[in-house]
Amino acid sequence: MSRKGADLALLLLGGFRQLADSAGVELLRRGYPELRPSQEFAMRAISGGVNNASELGRRLSISKQAAAKVVALLEERGYVARMDDTADSRRKLLTVTPLGHEVMRQGETIFEELRAAWAQKIGEPALDRLEQDLLVLVGDAAVDLDAPSLAGLEED
Repeated sequence: MSRKGADLALLLLGGFRQLADSAGVELLRRGYPELRPSQEFAMRAISGGVNNASELGRRLSISKQAAAKVVALLEERGYVARMDDTADSRRKLLTVTPLGHEVMRQGETIFEELRAAWAQKIGEPALDRLEQDLLVLVGDAAVDLDAPSLAGLEED
């Protein structure tokens, strides 16, 4: 039996893990506490308008409890804050803090540096081709945080 399909999936996952782990190590080296990709995805969702843990859970296809844990960790580290809702004083809305925006900018810079390192290894044309091929295979919304996933099948 051929394993080419499984091997491809592992190579793609390995590429993601290598980039994400390298970015995490570099952020740590630059003085930011360890961030996991899911926490960065959460900050991006909050920056994009998600303002509570329930909505964040739906956006990331995780349980409300898991989303609340991510929010608590990000809040503890100063990346996210809860603000009063001017329309409803009983509600608190999530917002990314200036420190959170700074760590996201640092992450973007680091990913550009990692991409440049990959381009140095295989050449810019080969990396451009890989990106174009993946875009054809995966589509325009390479990572759609709104899309249901297996993680989204768990009960709340």
